[in-house]
Amino acid sequence: MATETLTAQELTDLRLGTLNTAVSDWKTMADRLELLATGGNGEASATDLEKKANAANWKGANATVSREFVTKTAAQFADAADEAKSVLAVLRDAHTALKKHKESLRTAIDELAKSNIYVNGNGKVAASVPSGQAAGDADIHKPTDGELDAAQSRITRILWEATETDRIAARALRQLARNKYDFTDQGPDNLKDADRDQGKADAEYWRKEVAKGDVSEWSEEKLARFNETLENQRDNPGFTESFATGLGADGTLQFWRDLAAPPGGAVEGDRAKMLGHVQDNLSMALANASHSDSQAMETWKKDVIASGTKIFPVDPAMPMGPNGYQVMSSLMGKGKYDDDFLHDYGDAMLKYEREYPGDPGVAWRDTTDLSYPPTGNANDPVAGYMEALGHNPEASLEFFNDSTTADGKKLDNWDYLVGHGNDARKWPLGDDGKPTGFDNLGHALESATLGYAYDDQDPSIPPMKTEAQIEARNDRLDLVSKVVDNYESAEVIDNQPGIRDSIANIAAGHIDSLNYSMADWGGSGDLADRDGMFNDDQRHLRDLGEPNTANFLRALGSDKDSYDTVSVAQQTYGSSLMAAQGDHQSNALDAGLHSVTMHGLLDQARAESIGEQFADDEKERNKALEKQGEWRNFAAGATVGVAVGVASGVVVPVGAAAAIAVPLAFETAGSAAETHMATETIDWLDENEYKNDQQAVEGIQKAKQDGQHNAMTPLLNYAEQHDMSASEVRKLARDARGVYNDGGEYTDTDDTRGW
Repeated sequence: MATETLTAQELTDLRLGTLNTAVSDWKTMADRLELLATGGNGEASATDLEKKANAANWKGANATVSREFVTKTAAQFADAADEAKSVLAVLRDAHTALKKHKESLRTAIDELAKSNIYVNGNGKVAASVPSGQAAGDADIHKPTDGELDAAQSRITRILWEATETDRIAARALRQLARNKYDFTDQGPDNLKDADRDQGKADAEYWRKEVAKGDVSEWSEEKLARFNETLENQRDNPGFTESFATGLGADGTLQFWRDLAAPPGGAVEGDRAKMLGHVQDNLSMALANASHSDSQAMETWKKDVIASGTKIFPVDPAMPMGPNGYQVMSSLMGKGKYDDDFLHDYGDAMLKYEREYPGDPGVAWRDTTDLSYPPTGNANDPVAGYMEALGHNPEASLEFFNDSTTADGKKLDNWDYLVGHGNDARKWPLGDDGKPTGFDNLGHALESATLGYAYDDQDPSIPPMKTEAQIEARNDRLDLVSKVVDNYESAEVIDNQPGIRDSIANIAAGHIDSLNYSMADWGGSGDLADRDGMFNDDQRHLRDLGEPNTANFLRALGSDKDSYDTVSVAQQTYGSSLMAAQGDHQSNALDAGLHSVTMHGLLDQARAESIGEQFADDEKERNKALEKQGEWRNFAAGATVGVAVGVASGVVVPVGAAAAIAVPLAFETAGSAAETHMATETIDWLDENEYKNDQQAVEGIQKAKQDGQHNAMTPLLNYAEQHDMSASEVRKLARDARGVYNDGGEYTDTDDTRGW
């Protein structure tokens, strides 16, 4: 039976005073038992009694029976004192932790209420906006979907942590009280020790169950119990290391092969869904275990790599089946594996692949389903390994900057996996005849270039304070430069199906350097104080080259989803660039006009793509253009202002990035400021927010107007805030029109003349 998560009402109503009283009572009990056990204050004790018994001159039966009884009884007093200390430690730590969880929940509820987000008794969040009459003249904030998602994640995390504390403490107390007639001296010293001990006990139990064999015959109820254990213990080294080393490397691989790929073929239905959960939780458990540097775990890691080429047959009577690399890589989809293990594993696997007589489709020809839900595609361990790198930014960056030697030939990993020459990898084909695994490659590139896991729901730009942090930033930018140079056209991107979203996310996460690179027309950057405008001293930007940057953005602008991602990031960054100029109006307007140029570049690329796609069908072309502009009705107000600190939602179009830390051009509170797309941004002049609510009309002119409005929003907000005259606004609009068209020239190839 799965553990029931505490509700918000239960945690709020928790009577910690009663638990605190229990802590005090057990403190008194433990002190008294300690006195009885060891003595003190001149009182008689079990220790004194034992000494006297051992020193006495016993005769006859007393020499054995009585002496043994006295010494055993004395030991029981000592055990009772030790057990009381363990009970006290568990209760005390549980009280401290639950008090913290309760306070965190109360703080979260109060803070969310200020944003008109209500938390019900079950811990579910909802918008709770006052009526217009109740609000009066006050400006009413309506929570966005992104804010609600973030709020729900926050509340869910608090309740989960409280439930874990309760589960561990309750189990520890039951364990201490399990024997009615004896005390134990093996109790935990604190709640952390109790968690570790419980993990070891669970690992040993399931190791024995696996050792019985026939894991593919486990009932659904037993499989569910195993999954519950994994879910509870996947972050507990007491369990994860013990389970992995208890099974051994081959045993671990054989276990998952037996469970995921029984002789009868791929599992279906509810069991398949459960296996999907087991696979994720087992992946996270093994990732956690990999960080141990114990001798047993070091041996496990080396043996896993050594077993990479070993076959794990589906049917013992037939020596056919996946090899160790395929099995292990299928367990790398979740969790952050150890850096050194990933390096050694990846190096050995690529060496094997490159030395195999045949391309990867031959090397990994076994198609046993090891992942759930089953894909039916090639069981490519390199793709699974890319997922592991996607969750470990440090290891991923090192990997793409490293090389592998096979058959005496040294080849950069980047060139092998991303390149296009004769030595580049031929990615296996899926059932549809298209290469697979490029989405996984994209995930690895994301983590390497952005500095956080590709699927991080609360991403944060890595700090740039110390020399080591700045060096890491420069290493990431070296890789970004390779990405920009390589993905120079839509054709290159589309030849790697599945990678486009990741390339767009990389562009959004480095929108600052892309802007910086486009601000050196004719070599004017130094005299125009480009470094000062873009705050290069603190942001540590990289000039990626104007032609390469323009080609890269043109390639991304050609597709709606990648265009949406980069365009929203550009508006957010462009607004922050204006804000970073402070009171210098001319600099602020120059920054805004630069952002308009970037929008012109992106919009022209998108317009050309639509023109090519629908050149012979005016109705469909106009419909596509209309859709292109619809999202701007929401995103046009998502801009950034000088006054930092008021959270406001930004709506990202469907298909665009869900959680990307978009860099801003300034710092606040001594740390890097960034905004999470689809989660939150910084409010710019909310009361003066420019609205773009006119109904969409068919035709290319509407799409152009949408692009122009979006590009102009920060400038119009600034003009209104600073009371610029009508004449000044007219000049500003003329300047903006010019630079917007200039931006379009970067990506204009006259492919739209069919319009």
